[in-house]
Amino acid sequence: MLLIFIAGQAAAQQKTENVFIITTDGFRWQELFGGADSALLNKKEYVRDRQKLVKTFWSDTLENRRKKLMPFFWNTIAKQGQLYGNRWLGNKANLMNPYWFSYPGYNEILTGFADDSVKSNDKLWNANVSVLEFLNQQKALKGKVAAYATWDCFPYIINSQRSGIPVNAGLEQVTGNVSETEKILNEIQSTYPSLASNRHDFVTYYLAKEYIKKNKPKAFFLAFDETDEFAHEAKYDEYLFAANTVDKFISDLWTYCQNTPQYKDKTTFIILTDHGRGDKNKTQWTSHGQKIADCYQIWTAVIGPDTPASGEMTSQDTIYQNQVAKTAAKFLGYDFTNGKEIGKVIESAFKK
Repeated sequence: MLLIFIAGQAAAQQKTENVFIITTDGFRWQELFGGADSALLNKKEYVRDRQKLVKTFWSDTLENRRKKLMPFFWNTIAKQGQLYGNRWLGNKANLMNPYWFSYPGYNEILTGFADDSVKSNDKLWNANVSVLEFLNQQKALKGKVAAYATWDCFPYIINSQRSGIPVNAGLEQVTGNVSETEKILNEIQSTYPSLASNRHDFVTYYLAKEYIKKNKPKAFFLAFDETDEFAHEAKYDEYLFAANTVDKFISDLWTYCQNTPQYKDKTTFIILTDHGRGDKNKTQWTSHGQKIADCYQIWTAVIGPDTPASGEMTSQDTIYQNQVAKTAAKFLGYDFTNGKEIGKVIESAFKK
């Protein structure tokens, strides 16, 4: 009884009432912490307009380069939240799953469990219960959980069929009580196909924002994809611009939350990637998976009212992707379980 009382008291002291888990697929920690990589920026086979790229993202100092690429991360999160995974400083963020590509990574993020049987990107209904499904089962959150994603595999990863969670992904149209903004975005994704991903990330973002404005979810998953797809196409310039655009989307969403009574000073963002990319051999940055070294290396960011403003983490510690789900639930005052041996809470993300 005493333990239950203490846990309840700790939850009552927390300010977070809403959690957003946000991902950008296959974005390397090297760019997040170091900005544009000169070894790639100067290769003609990866960059079409080097002059434009240098003007937009290059600086002689690492600190300025990363601020140019990801200004919200370094001007806001680094001052008000936490950034994990700068291996140059000895701080690490790793995968637990052995495969180092998307479905296994998103399964690990959302279910807290690195399932060795999840070993392809095939559209198979996920047998594991995600933190989103768990939260949607809670009386206070029922119907207040949703997901928007660029990749059309997410309905299967989240198992919308079983969980009942609305998951808008790929080329799915918004139906029902459709706003004028949603009508326009439906038309754009019908007539202006993406040459990289299942749909443009900007369509995903603005559809997601419209859903948030209309429905005010308390737990929300938002997944971007173009960073990974442009990397696979060996377009380093497009990869950097896609990452910079995701930074702008997250900044815009944070600004919206801080200007909306339900979300202001009551919302935590957890931001990360599903896997790393090749680095040691610069010809391998386009790829990932078991055969490419170091793709288990990722990064994670947290910002919200219950997270210490520690900035860039320098402790010689390692956090793991499988810790995100339980951490997200704890921010809302719940102890996430799903019958598996899942990752523990990232305790450093919480004020003592």
